[in-house]
Amino acid sequence: MRSRGNNAKAVVAHDAGAIDLVHLRQVTFGDEVLAREVLGLFDAQAERLLATVVSARDERARREAAHTLKGAALGVGARAVADAAADLEAVAGDPERFGGALAHLSALVAVARLAIAGLTARK
Repeated sequence: MRSRGNNAKAVVAHDAGAIDLVHLRQVTFGDEVLAREVLGLFDAQAERLLATVVSARDERARREAAHTLKGAALGVGARAVADAAADLEAVAGDPERFGGALAHLSALVAVARLAIAGLTARK
């Protein structure tokens, strides 16, 4: 990715590791435009899937949304999000552990989305 000024650098530094840029470059063949497009798609999908997890009325729907989020996160190199989604998938039917797993996943999705905003910003 090209440098985008001090603000974007600060966001990326703050969220270092939220998105594995080496992985992203590999899966997008070094195409910066494609990388931004893929990140934008993940950003929207992560928001939608997290909302599905929150609003789901049954364990199966929670698991499916978490599983889909895990795969999408792995695709862009958001490994922490993928790990948290896997953790939530594992406890989707456990009311005592679900809330904590959801809070953790929500926080990591927010960090990844902030990093994506910095990476996709154009001046």
